Amino acid sequence: MNEKKPKADRKSGLPAATGWRDLPHVPVSLGTMGSIGKTGEWRILRPKISGEKCNRCGICYLYCPEGTMVFKSGMGPEVNLTYCKGCGICASECPRKAISMKPENADRNNG
Repeated sequence: MNEKKPKADRKSGLPAATGWRDLPHVPVSLGTMGSIGKTGEWRILRPKISGEKCNRCGICYLYCPEGTMVFKSGMGPEVNLTYCKGCGICASECPRKAISMKPENADRNNG
């Protein structure tokens, strides 16, 4: 069993990557024709952001696994509900507790 080991990268000391291959690009949105992977369709809770408590620190953006937090110039975060799964990570990581999780149908029943 004389297997050749890849040479270590001088900078990191880790074996050099061999056989690297990029994965094909998968579009998230197809524009007006529909979307692939609308993950918000099975959500039972949605994030509700309190503009009074939020200081626009961006922690919710950093921790969101789906990247659904959107910041507009001079505004606080908004949630792209098409892709938000309602996991609650944004609410649990918010240092000011400006995000709470509400039942999905709460807003629909109130108006």
